[in-house]
Amino acid sequence: MSEALKGPDGALRCPWALSTEDYVTYHDQEWGRPVHGDDALYERLCLEAFQSGLSWITILRRREGFRAAFAGFKIAEVATFTDADKERLLADPGIIRNRAKIEATVANARALADWAPGELDELIWSYAPDPTTRPAPKTLADVPAVTDESTALAKALKKRGIRFVGPTTAYALMQACGLVDDHLADCVARSAP
Repeated sequence: MSEALKGPDGALRCPWALSTEDYVTYHDQEWGRPVHGDDALYERLCLEAFQSGLSWITILRRREGFRAAFAGFKIAEVATFTDADKERLLADPGIIRNRAKIEATVANARALADWAPGELDELIWSYAPDPTTRPAPKTLADVPAVTDESTALAKALKKRGIRFVGPTTAYALMQACGLVDDHLADCVARSAP
């Protein structure tokens, strides 16, 4: 039996998506949809790191603030941030003002600036599991927090100098960016194009 619940429009959705309208929109239009491009994946990697220890809704509601503060998450621009930029970020009420996470975001941009175009996209997507080997989850208990692939992805990113990414953060990234489809079997978003 599926745990998918009826949303405001009567369509079945993953239960986590129904607590706020922001979540419904994010769930239906973004979560689990394939994301490509180095800057786009860098943004998701950064936001997942900022989310660590917090509710995703906290990050989702501040996403535009993060984008403004971090130059639209353009790797080449964030890589040039100075100590003065970091201090500016620590005073910015539009983001989560966590020194370690801000330092990691800038350090990761500097590391990625040396990568070839498309290299981050290629690396992350190389850890996408074969979708035919993963049955659609029927309940939230069927959705893992960590997988062998997310553990390997986190290890590969760390080896290449990327900070603040562990297996759980890597799996959340995989879910958010469509490397895996963890919408419940009966969820309307699972069958959406």
